[in-house]
Amino acid sequence: MPMIRRGRGWLPAVAALVCAQWGMSGAIAQTYPVKPIRIIVGFPAGSGADFVARTVGQRLSGFVGQPVVIENRTGASGTIATGVVATAAPDGYTLLQVTAAETAQPALRSKLPYSLERDFAPISLEAIGTFVLVVHPAVPARDARQLVALARAQPGKLNYGSSGAGSSPHLAAALLQQMGNVRIVEVPYKGATEAMTATVAGEVDFSFPSITAALPLMESGKVKVLGVTSNKRATLLAQVPTISESGLPGFDRSTWHGLLAPAGTSREIVSGLNALVVKIVNTQEMRDLFNRQGLEAQTTTPEQYATLIRQEIAQVTKLIRSTGAKTD
Repeated sequence: MPMIRRGRGWLPAVAALVCAQWGMSGAIAQTYPVKPIRIIVGFPAGSGADFVARTVGQRLSGFVGQPVVIENRTGASGTIATGVVATAAPDGYTLLQVTAAETAQPALRSKLPYSLERDFAPISLEAIGTFVLVVHPAVPARDARQLVALARAQPGKLNYGSSGAGSSPHLAAALLQQMGNVRIVEVPYKGATEAMTATVAGEVDFSFPSITAALPLMESGKVKVLGVTSNKRATLLAQVPTISESGLPGFDRSTWHGLLAPAGTSREIVSGLNALVVKIVNTQEMRDLFNRQGLEAQTTTPEQYATLIRQEIAQVTKLIRSTGAKTD
């Protein structure tokens, strides 16, 4: 493979290579990109979304020969960043790092100024993240089945720590209640860290932290782990069963990370970016990096990603309606 150089000289030199290997037309390869690409992230530096954006963006820069700048626009559960990209020029220079949490916003906000389905062109999924159902050691349950039985025997007595309406832990708890036909009291906290701390302290009975947050607590015996929320076991916690395996068959509630462009972005640019993201994410290096963060590398075609978003919005809307949650 020819050496890939940074800078504008890369574009004409390897336009044919890009065309052949990654599906970008020769014309597009010579005219895009000619300036830095921004990836807008709706969450702070150090968050899972920020990690994925920076990890993928750094390698994307090496391929396209232009800087890929990560811009954190935090606030309103990521909707500020999403709104910025929804109204950006559809030229491929402003992209959105999005998480599954965005699919909850249509059900939570009656005046959302954009549509995730209408106003964006999906590029690719990048990673799947899972959570862990952990209980305080005093809770007399060894698996999800026993936790549900305990909740059923004492309606309204058990409680859980939530990191906010529409968050992945909140939705996991809603699904647990729906599938188990039980009622459990939500105790909201400012974030997942606070909810996890409350579980360790016994302020709440259980919560759904990320794998990396749960791991040291498991090892120190400060919490008991009943299962992971995904439909298959996590690489980092291969010894821990899924909630589906431990009492609620069919349970599946994960988060995901992906890239979107504004609607109207040319198919050539979307296809070219998709091919590069797929190439970057599906390397062993990236799989290892993601696994250490409790993430599983996973990519899609733009069409598959659009289908996932559509299905997720429908599923999450039903879950949120079952809880009565609203943010406006």
